[in-house]
Amino acid sequence: MATGRKRSRLSNALFHLWGVLVFLFLFTPILVIVVYSFNTGRILSNWKGFGFEAYTSAINNEIIVNSVITSLKAAFLSALLATVLGTLGGIALARARKGAWWAIGLTGLLALTLTTPELVDGISFLPWFVTLGVDWGFSPVNNGMVRLVISHAMFSLAVVTFIIRARMGTVDKSLEEAAADLGANAWHRFKDITLPIAAPGVMAGALMAFTLSLDNTILSSFVQQPGYTPWPVYIFAAVRVALRPEVAAMSTIMLVLTLVALGLLGLVLKKTGESASGIVKTMAGS
Repeated sequence: MATGRKRSRLSNALFHLWGVLVFLFLFTPILVIVVYSFNTGRILSNWKGFGFEAYTSAINNEIIVNSVITSLKAAFLSALLATVLGTLGGIALARARKGAWWAIGLTGLLALTLTTPELVDGISFLPWFVTLGVDWGFSPVNNGMVRLVISHAMFSLAVVTFIIRARMGTVDKSLEEAAADLGANAWHRFKDITLPIAAPGVMAGALMAFTLSLDNTILSSFVQQPGYTPWPVYIFAAVRVALRPEVAAMSTIMLVLTLVALGLLGLVLKKTGESASGIVKTMAGS
């Protein structure tokens, strides 16, 4: 028994060590970028000294600021669109009868969008937008922001839908049925019962959609237009020449903003009575 306990303690220690090494491997590059954002040199990899010149240069650079604003606008609008459609789709799938053909078809279609490479999405969206805007004269899709919002929303719609479906799948339908028995119509049942229950999943899905839009590089490269260059595409173009500290500085700012948004979401979910494990499950869509 003593030998077995020693082996168990040793295996636990090794697993903990392995976990620490994995996290170091994943987060060390991010830490390096944050540190080098304070580099006073002209090139990111050439450390000259510690300072805040990169942050002031990034904030005063009109091209960088415009690309960041474009990314934030596209992320917010696409997250809003994906959240509205994903909430409706997720609730519908959670309330669908078992074996319903439309639910199976919709689930398969959404799963297909998750597994389709972004390169294929970009190649598909670009000629489609050109056909709608140029050949058919549907002028709204000729706007660069509209293209970014539509393509990003369609990319993240499946994620939001599955998060909402997972959230609503564990909810007892008797609450809505009881409200119906008491005379509440469909709108009041949705507004007063269904939506508050789904709210943690809705917020988690919205944040996921927002983050996916900020990270989207390949799809944005295909659908972007002059004057609507998002931040990831700007970075991708800058890497070809030389990565400057201003890019690391602005990336650090956006990282901090993302972490603040994640912290606020966790706080809101905790206020709704979610446990720590419940918050993680909501964020993971399980």
